[in-house]
Amino acid sequence: MTKQKLNIAMIGSGFIGKVHSNAFRQVGHFFDLPYELYLKVICGRNRAKLEAVAAHWGWEEVETDWRTIISRKDIDVVDIAVPNALHAPIAIAAAEAGKIVLCEKPLATSLEEAERMAKAVRRVPNLVWFNYRRVPAVAFAKQLIDQGRTGQPFHYRALYLNQSGNDPSKATGWRYKRSESGTGAAGDLFSHSIDLALYLNGPISELTAMTHTFAPDRDVDDAALLLARFSNGSIGSFEVSRYGVGCQNRNTFEINGSKGMLRFSLEDMNRLDFYDATETPNLQGSRSLMVTGPNHPYWEIFWKPGHAVGYEHPFIATLGDFLHSMAREETFHPNFEDALAVQRVLDALERSALSRNWVRLDGNQQ
Repeated sequence: MTKQKLNIAMIGSGFIGKVHSNAFRQVGHFFDLPYELYLKVICGRNRAKLEAVAAHWGWEEVETDWRTIISRKDIDVVDIAVPNALHAPIAIAAAEAGKIVLCEKPLATSLEEAERMAKAVRRVPNLVWFNYRRVPAVAFAKQLIDQGRTGQPFHYRALYLNQSGNDPSKATGWRYKRSESGTGAAGDLFSHSIDLALYLNGPISELTAMTHTFAPDRDVDDAALLLARFSNGSIGSFEVSRYGVGCQNRNTFEINGSKGMLRFSLEDMNRLDFYDATETPNLQGSRSLMVTGPNHPYWEIFWKPGHAVGYEHPFIATLGDFLHSMAREETFHPNFEDALAVQRVLDALERSALSRNWVRLDGNQQ
């Protein structure tokens, strides 16, 4: 049976472009795809760099003007992997041209931008690369929660720490400039923590927050703290920082409920800690589960039980699930609406930090 051909254009050629290129190349090796993917064109500002990246990853063409890509009738998919300030114009133009739109997180530099983007893509398949949802251990945590294994939720706490802000060589990058990023650690790191919280524990109804900038003259936040009340009655605490010295990429969450506890750390991403409070007291204790099968999420897609997955696999799983959802004409998550829900929390965080008050959310998160 002949599969439909999808020509992909990726705008951006930095670190995340490498990650996406790998996902496009690898997804067909793990998933029985309903489409044939072609890496048609990669776009960026530096032609010499583009040509090197294209040669390495097998992109057929290079282009330096994203508007040219949008106008091409032979392009089916536009993947946005550029600084945050460019997300909105590219995504809106691509959606208006009828393209399938994939976008890196955070969705936008402001809530107003995110709302316009979510509205623009409603008629086209769309995806936001909140890849941590598809870490097998995180997906398994979601299964256990949905099965009621943790019971009534009491606490949700999360950390996302790295030490990049303490590195002077990175101080001039686009992530440290409000004009290009729109935000600092809050958008870069907090967006992941918030998406996981909404995915695992549901909407946030109210929050209070503070932000802090350690570097002199920097115009974005380096760290943020947040206290939250969730709609399900639980309470949450969040901390993110680019000055978490000693932490390379410490993305963690812990959930305490009436029937049990779940704890995850990306630094040990193949494991999930689970405590079953329904066991008799003499058997209660935290279990460190190796979530690589059997009967764990994606164990039949990737490796045999006991064989670890790595950072690239959740991106591959995100793309594979998206393509199958699109073929079935089903709504995929996380999409632009999910990312808009994250943006609402980021907006409330910023307003709370400025006012030093609690801020209520409108309940439209998903």
